[in-house]
Amino acid sequence: MNEQIPVLRDVDHGTARLMPDVDRERAWLLTVDGAPQSYVDLDAPDHLEFEYARRLGHVVDGAAAAGAPLDVLHLGGGGLSLPRYVAVTRPGSRQDVVEADGGLVALVAEHLPLPEGSGVTVHTHDARAWLEAAPAASADLIVGDVFGGSRVPAHLTSVAYAREVRRVLRPGGTYAANLADGAPFAFLRGQLATFATVFPETALVAEPAVLRGRRFGNAILVASDAPLDVPGLTRRAAGDAFPARVEHGAALVRFTGNAAPVDDAEAVGSPVPPDGAFGIG
Repeated sequence: MNEQIPVLRDVDHGTARLMPDVDRERAWLLTVDGAPQSYVDLDAPDHLEFEYARRLGHVVDGAAAAGAPLDVLHLGGGGLSLPRYVAVTRPGSRQDVVEADGGLVALVAEHLPLPEGSGVTVHTHDARAWLEAAPAASADLIVGDVFGGSRVPAHLTSVAYAREVRRVLRPGGTYAANLADGAPFAFLRGQLATFATVFPETALVAEPAVLRGRRFGNAILVASDAPLDVPGLTRRAAGDAFPARVEHGAALVRFTGNAAPVDDAEAVGSPVPPDGAFGIG
């Protein structure tokens, strides 16, 4: 049983809290201003608790042959759940994590330290600025998981941003972004239209209830310049403890509808979640 006490600290962009999971000896839930950010089990770094994190893990699993190392750029760090997953499932991977909140970076380093030789380097920087300065064709996988509170920042939603993502990815590389929206999906449809102008292949992974507009929730956008392994992703998503559906091709075009790509001047953050949408317990 985890008998450690919660940790409360003011960080750059709010108040962070680390709460021990009483059922797992060295597992912690990280929240910022009450919004869940990460779940980390230091004894089982391949355990992904949150549904959206598991779906990002499905993308990681299909990004290359099983166990093959990857060069990964994570935009948004939180508790470093996904970098830990990559480090243990794909040993030898080189990973850069860009997290704008220096106070949060320090909190995680102190209480949820990465193991020696993890191959993960954490940088305190703005995600878009880091991306724009990154070398071309330097990443096999880019993960966008940046939330200011409970919203995706506007400057990470535009065509110009998507073009920078494609520039930094190697040919055949993959982009996966954690987004959040609810019916009528103005934000999500706009993101699909935006990335479809830059990448020839896109897909969307989400719980059926979210896709049907029954509730607000997370959706994972996947994009590449090469054909996506949609059957493999579909199998992994459907077989998970929290089953999800993959939309691709004509079905995704129908879902996107007549949404227009988003320019920097028109970009807005993802919508404010309704009360209780991302609550704990």
